Amino acid sequence: MMLVDSHCHLDFPYLSDQMDDVLARANEAGIGTLVTISTRVRDFPTVRAIAEAHENVFCSVGTHPHNAAEERDLQLDELIALADHPKVVAIGEAGLDYHYDNSPRDDQAASFRMHIAAARVTGLPLVIHTRDADEDTALILEEETKKGPFSAVLHCFTAGRQLAERGLALGAFVSFSGVITFKNAEELRQIARDVPDDRLLVETDAPFLAPEPMRGRKNEPAFVVHTAEKLAAVRGVSASEIARQTTDNFFTLFSKVPRAAAFDGGGAEPAASA
Repeated sequence: MMLVDSHCHLDFPYLSDQMDDVLARANEAGIGTLVTISTRVRDFPTVRAIAEAHENVFCSVGTHPHNAAEERDLQLDELIALADHPKVVAIGEAGLDYHYDNSPRDDQAASFRMHIAAARVTGLPLVIHTRDADEDTALILEEETKKGPFSAVLHCFTAGRQLAERGLALGAFVSFSGVITFKNAEELRQIARDVPDDRLLVETDAPFLAPEPMRGRKNEPAFVVHTAEKLAAVRGVSASEIARQTTDNFFTLFSKVPRAAAFDGGGAEPAASA
C-alpha cells in the first residue's frame, strides 16, 4: 500500500535532526512521496536543499500567514521565479490564521492574495492554511477565482462544513491530517465522509498533530498510515482503496511531481499493490 504525505515540515526540529531515520521509517511504512512545506521564503533555501537531497521529496515555496508581516517585502515576481525550480511543486503555505493573529490580518490577506496570483501564473497548486477564518478565506478564494482559475488544497482541514463546500465548489481539494483520529473530531469526520472521492488527500503536518495511536509523540511522515486508516473507516472503504484514491488525487493536483519519483530511492511498490 503506497501513500503520499502531501504536507510535512522536514526542516523543523526533530525531523531535521534525524532526517535519515525519519525518511527510512517513512519508506518502511510505504510512503512513496513527501512534500516538505515552506513557511518563510527567507528560509526557502533550506527547504529546497532537503528536496534536492532526496529523490522522492519535493517542496513548496511561500510564506505562512503567521509570518506574513515578516515578509511584507516579498514580491510576486520573486515567488514566481523561485517556483521555477524542478523540485518546487506547490505555492505556500499561505492563507489566514485568526486563532493566533501572529501577523496583522491585512498583511495575511495581502500575502494570501499574492500567493494566489503566483499559483495562477505558475499553474502550481496553492497550499492553503486557514484557522478560525472560514468566511474571509472563502470570500478571498471566491473573489480571486473570478480573476482567473487556480488549483488549491485546503490543508490540514479542521474548518466548518461551509468552507469545505465552498472550497469544493471552486475546485479545491481537501486534505485531512491526524486530527480526524482525535476523539473530539466527530464533526470533522462527518465532513471527511462527504468529500468527493476525487478531492481527498492525506497528510501529517509533521512534526505536529500526531494521530491516534501516536498521540503524545512528535509526528512524522510514517504516521500518515494511521490517518489513512481512519479516513477509510469513516468512508466505509478499505485502507488500500483510500491509499489508491489519495495517491491518484495527489498526482492529479501536484502534477509537477513525476509519478515514477514515488518509487525511486527504495520506495514502496507501485500502486498496483495498493
